[in-house]
Amino acid sequence: MMTPLKHMSPFDVNMALDAGFDAVLPYTQVTDAEVRPLVQDAMFSRSPENCPRTGIFIGGKNAIQALDMLKAAKEAMFPPFELSVFADPAGSFTTAAAMVACVEKVLQKNFNRDLKGLKVAVFGATGVVGFCSAVISAMEGARVTLGGHDGSARVQRLSDEMKARFQVETMAADGSDSEKRAAIAAASDVILAAGPAGRVVLSAQELAGAKNLLIAADVNAVPPAGIEGVGVHDDGKPMPGLKALGIGALAIGNVKYQTESGLFKRMIEAGDAGKVVAFDFRDAFAFAKDLTRS
Repeated sequence: MMTPLKHMSPFDVNMALDAGFDAVLPYTQVTDAEVRPLVQDAMFSRSPENCPRTGIFIGGKNAIQALDMLKAAKEAMFPPFELSVFADPAGSFTTAAAMVACVEKVLQKNFNRDLKGLKVAVFGATGVVGFCSAVISAMEGARVTLGGHDGSARVQRLSDEMKARFQVETMAADGSDSEKRAAIAAASDVILAAGPAGRVVLSAQELAGAKNLLIAADVNAVPPAGIEGVGVHDDGKPMPGLKALGIGALAIGNVKYQTESGLFKRMIEAGDAGKVVAFDFRDAFAFAKDLTRS
C-alpha cells in the first residue's frame, strides 16, 4: 500500500486484511517518482508465475495524484512481471461510485429513468468524492454543474481538468452564498453533496425553490447533515416539503463498503488464477452498479 501522506489509512488496511490478503505493507510519504522503483522491487522479488499474488494499492487524498501514481505503477510493469493495482484515495473512488450507483438505483425504481440528460449539481466538488462523482455522472450522460463554495474559479479549473483527462463536459458555478446555492438547487434534477463532515452544504431554505429536484444524495455521516432534510439512513425517502427523494450517508456507505471489499477480493481471485487487474473509480462504479441492481 502506497500513500503520499504521513499515514496509510487504517480503514484501507483493515479492508484489505478482512477481504483476505495475507499481509499488508504500508509505504508512506511516497512521491510520484518513487512509485516505479517500489513497484519493480515488489515484482522482481517473485517469479513470474507468483507475481500476480502481489497487489499494489494507491491511497492519499488527491484524485489526480492517485491516478498519476496508478499510471506510474502500471507503466513500471511488463510481461511476465505484472501485479494487480487498485487506487482508492481516502476511500473516495469507491464512495463516489457508490453514491452515483445509489442515485441511479433510486431513479430507476421511482422515476423509471437513469442520469442521462438530467441536470446534476455537485457540491463539494473540490474534494475527491465530489470530483469523482462529477466525472462519473458526466460519463453517464448527465449535465453536471460544479458548485464552488468559494466562487467559481477553483471549480472551473477542475472542470477543465475533467475535460482534459476524461473528455467530459461540466460547468462551473459560483455557490459562495445562500442565494447562489439556492439558484443552483432550483435548476437541478439531482444534487450530490460531498462537503466536509459535519457541515451543512444546503439548507432547507436554499432547497425550498428546487421544484424539479428528484434526488438529493449526501455522503456526510457526521451531524448536522450536509443536505438538510436527508437522514443518514434514507434510501429513497421523501424529503420534507419537496417531491425529491433523499439518499443518506449510511445507505451510500453500505454500497461503498461492499465495493471496496469486493474489489480487494477480485484482486485476490485474479492473483490465485495467475492473472492481474487494475481498478480506478470507473471500475468501482461498474462494480457498485452491479451491487445495486442485485
